[in-house]
Amino acid sequence: MTFAIETTGLRKFFGDTLAVDGVDLQIPRGTVFGLLGPNGAGKTTTIRMLATLLRPSAGTATVLGHDVVRDAAAVRAKVSLTGQYASIDEELTGRENLILVGRLLGFSWRNAGERADELLDSFGLADAARRQVRTYSGGMKRRLDVAASLVVTPEVLFLDEPTTGLDPRSRNQVWDIIRAIAAEGTTVLLTTQYLDEADHLADRLAVIDDGRVIAEGTSRELKAAVGASTLHVQLHDHGRHAEAKTILEDLLGVEVLDGADRDTLSASVTDDENAAAALSALAGAGVRVDEFSLGQASLDEVFLALTGRPAEDQTEEVAA
Repeated sequence: MTFAIETTGLRKFFGDTLAVDGVDLQIPRGTVFGLLGPNGAGKTTTIRMLATLLRPSAGTATVLGHDVVRDAAAVRAKVSLTGQYASIDEELTGRENLILVGRLLGFSWRNAGERADELLDSFGLADAARRQVRTYSGGMKRRLDVAASLVVTPEVLFLDEPTTGLDPRSRNQVWDIIRAIAAEGTTVLLTTQYLDEADHLADRLAVIDDGRVIAEGTSRELKAAVGASTLHVQLHDHGRHAEAKTILEDLLGVEVLDGADRDTLSASVTDDENAAAALSALAGAGVRVDEFSLGQASLDEVFLALTGRPAEDQTEEVAA
């Protein structure tokens, strides 16, 4: 198999701080690969080394067969990077931004304009093409930012937390764009702290924590590796949330996660009998359950099982 990206023992120090600690990756061409982890895990630093923006402290990395240190210019000629924050000029119009990128890449004025119009139409921005970018919504800016990375179609596209700060509708629009890019044959490496994003987009993903890859596989494989089902309960009275959580944690011996609202809880269980005992304990304490279900672990629960803490327990990424 030919790998678009391959790393061995990749490490990066910032002073005495070890931000990336021996990352090994093999990413096949034409796939979407996700680096999943909280802020501070080392995702952005890894991306920046692969994009030749940072020099590794140790280890090796190749992109499309080119070493990121010895053949940095060859790597840059074949990849594009969209960082966490929009890199577009808000004083220019959307069309002017894309024409500027085209001209910097050697396009003629005519070809740059034609490519800009093509991308604006594809990304649903044609109606806003001649408006200053400062008038765009966050989702529009993010779509324009991705479009700027595709003025020349790259063989590898790095997307660093592409939907951070976007509303659900804008996130779905960016997801559709990423799927379309991958369908055209571009290898996409994206970083995300959103578990549902990794679940929806990535063919394979690596969970990274404290600069190390702690698990790798498909979403289904990682969920199966946890080796447990998940019990979800919806309480009748949210005022007894804390009491119910304590009962379940004492009985099951695992950390119980809060659901999307104050009425729901979820916990790993080893078998159906374990789940029945948990429901019986709640009933015995007079805690009424309106609904319950038993199913496969979510990626949130996978992250908790792998790292010992919820995904939202985050620290700031080391500045690069």
